[in-house]
Amino acid sequence: MEGSTYPGPEKIFPVSWEQFHRDSRALAWRLNSAGPFTCIIAITRGGLVPAAIVARELGIRTVETFCVASYHEETKQGDLKILKNVSPDLVTGGGKGLLVVDDLVDTGRTAQVVREALPNAHFATVYAKPKGRPLVETFITEVSQDTWIYFPWDLDLAFRPPISEVGR
Repeated sequence: MEGSTYPGPEKIFPVSWEQFHRDSRALAWRLNSAGPFTCIIAITRGGLVPAAIVARELGIRTVETFCVASYHEETKQGDLKILKNVSPDLVTGGGKGLLVVDDLVDTGRTAQVVREALPNAHFATVYAKPKGRPLVETFITEVSQDTWIYFPWDLDLAFRPPISEVGR
């Protein structure tokens, strides 16, 4: 996930596995007419799951990764660091025919780095925030800039007391 700092508990958007799968399939549906694409580039780590779903839905067998780290602690964004770039043979033509997939475009910092490396690729995310939205061609849901998205891989099942017992 490319983004900002955790805003606190006021605006949160928890996403279940079922919802994320539905949204990723909706992304594939929108992308179906935008291709053809020869390869998917998953922005790691957040783009791995939606890239797999989109690859299945669009029948794309070649999936590459572009590994970028911006969160060095779970909620604090630090310096952007490219851990692994795409294969040099994919960069020919500025990435023409490539589909870049990520879970979220937030501030646009990660998207900007990817855009510089692959200016002609089609960039798609499941969720978009206003600051990063101009950097992607296709997305499914826009959320406010001050909303923190909890993805299914960030969550764990735990017991919750009934509302009537909270605060006793």
